[in-house]
Amino acid sequence: MDAAPGSAPPSSSAAALRLALAAPGLPEGPLGCPICLDVLRDPVTVPCGHNFCQGCLRALRQQPGPPDGGGAGGAVRCPLCQEPVPASLRLRKNRALCELLPLLAAATGGSSPPSPMAPGAEEEDCGGEAGAAVLCDVCPPGSRVAAARSCLVCLASFCGAHLEPHRRAPAFRAHRLVAPLRRLEEGLCPRHLQPLDGFCRTEQTCVCARCRAHEHRAHDVVPLEQEREHKEAQQAKFLSDAENELEELAVTIAQAKKMVELIKGAATKEKERVEKLFAEASEVLATFQKEVTGFIEAGERSMLGEAEADLRWKEERRAKLAQCKQNLENVASTDTIYFLQEFQALKVAMEENLSPAPSFQNELNFTKCTQVVGAVKDVLSTACKNQWNHLQGKGIDGLNYQEMEEALAESRFPDKSNDPACLESRDYFLKFAFIIDLDSDTADKFIQLFGTKGAKRVLCPIPYPESPTRFINCEQVLGLNLMNRGNYYWEVELIDGWVSIGVIAEDFDPREAYNRGRLGRNDRSCCLQWNGQNYVAWFGGFESVIQQPFFQTIGVFLEYSEKALTFYGVKDSKMTCLRQLKVSPFTKGKSDPFQNKINHHFGSLFSCKLKPAFFLESVDAHLQIGPLKKDCVSVLKRR
Repeated sequence: MDAAPGSAPPSSSAAALRLALAAPGLPEGPLGCPICLDVLRDPVTVPCGHNFCQGCLRALRQQPGPPDGGGAGGAVRCPLCQEPVPASLRLRKNRALCELLPLLAAATGGSSPPSPMAPGAEEEDCGGEAGAAVLCDVCPPGSRVAAARSCLVCLASFCGAHLEPHRRAPAFRAHRLVAPLRRLEEGLCPRHLQPLDGFCRTEQTCVCARCRAHEHRAHDVVPLEQEREHKEAQQAKFLSDAENELEELAVTIAQAKKMVELIKGAATKEKERVEKLFAEASEVLATFQKEVTGFIEAGERSMLGEAEADLRWKEERRAKLAQCKQNLENVASTDTIYFLQEFQALKVAMEENLSPAPSFQNELNFTKCTQVVGAVKDVLSTACKNQWNHLQGKGIDGLNYQEMEEALAESRFPDKSNDPACLESRDYFLKFAFIIDLDSDTADKFIQLFGTKGAKRVLCPIPYPESPTRFINCEQVLGLNLMNRGNYYWEVELIDGWVSIGVIAEDFDPREAYNRGRLGRNDRSCCLQWNGQNYVAWFGGFESVIQQPFFQTIGVFLEYSEKALTFYGVKDSKMTCLRQLKVSPFTKGKSDPFQNKINHHFGSLFSCKLKPAFFLESVDAHLQIGPLKKDCVSVLKRR
């Protein structure tokens, strides 16, 4: 039964309602609509027990969207607990709340409570610029006042006066009002343009209602407030870790600054010392130039004096002889005494002693200056080049003793580090790719060719036609291609057996005996041999064993102008230097007979054109000229 007006129960209920609305920790209030965040108007209750304004819920159900995410013709979800609200549900007013709301209005003096604040809005506003209020976007520019609320639907902020349409007009009931915000666009979903009211923990991003219903349907989505509490629980640890890292960065930054200053200072001092040394070197060269120029001028003066004196004497003698001759010729035939006198005078003039020949007739000493200065220039150029390589770490002298020993142990060739190609990857060598075709007119009768790329040793002889270039005592075959300039690179696949790979002089006699006809057993060829256990380099009958694992692919790099031949093991585009054959002036430690042979005779091999050569030593030997595969961008066939 309803109590009479003014009785105790209604008064007690109104007091309880006032206390409930003022209770801390309930920012939206027990009688607030979760959609419009205002006091309930015509409240209705959905099956999950939550209350909404009838107009707000009706507007939510009329919004377009998929059937499972809400919208016309579909079941919406409760904005608080996401429980579905059936589309067939008929909205009925909650009569108990309808009776309590007037009591609330009477208890508060007839005025409606202030619109509740969205969760987290106050904290977000406090996180804005200190001391700068958010101004109303509707007020005239000259008289804008502080905003009371911001609308996430209108993307604008309103003062108390301009906020009234949102409080009273039914058209604004579905709008979400929050504490004044500066960056309203960030509160909306950029895809659906709806308020962000949830956090997807699966993808660590803020989502709206439509995001939850579609792409984030199966994800772990929680309210923003819950995620903030979770993050705030971790905030202290993250701040502590950040502080520790900032302190470490401060220390390392100070050290880095010191290093920068140290590098700058060292570079400045080094430049000053280098400039001083260059100035001194220039002075030395200038002094030497003055000395050489003075030497030339002194030689010129000395020899020029002798030459001029000799010239004067000869001119005077010529004049005297000419006069005596003329006098004798002018004597009359009847004047015998005068004739005898002039004849004697000419005879005496002709018998006078000749002056000594000047020294410059044998050699002009100052002409040696060109040779001397040229030698100095060559020495200086070589020294500059060597020291530049040393400065860049390319020269063997640029290594310390331990590094030098390691380099010698790895390459077994002391000048190996001077080869710049050894520092490059396989792509570097592919720039010098060289196509090799096997020459059937050179193949021994016990070698079967497979096209122009494959060769295999067989037991039964093959009836090849007669050819003056065919090997008859060694199971060898040559390539068609000649090499006489530039750089060349090719690869060979070792399929089976003992195989030797190398180069040979074009004019080599293929009828040589077996002992001297094999690759590397003479001064006209060299090779790398695989004997089933290890690699061996051969030249001029001398061998050098190489301690390296077996490589299926062997790369051969010929630098004709540098007179160098290098063998590489190729695997996964990585190059391992097996041995480099090149004249080297360095002789460290024990004498190496193989390297001595290289130093004395290897250079003569490049006095003629060369050809790729292959020796199939064992009965099961089989090789294939390796294709340089698709990563070879410049395969040029040189003729």
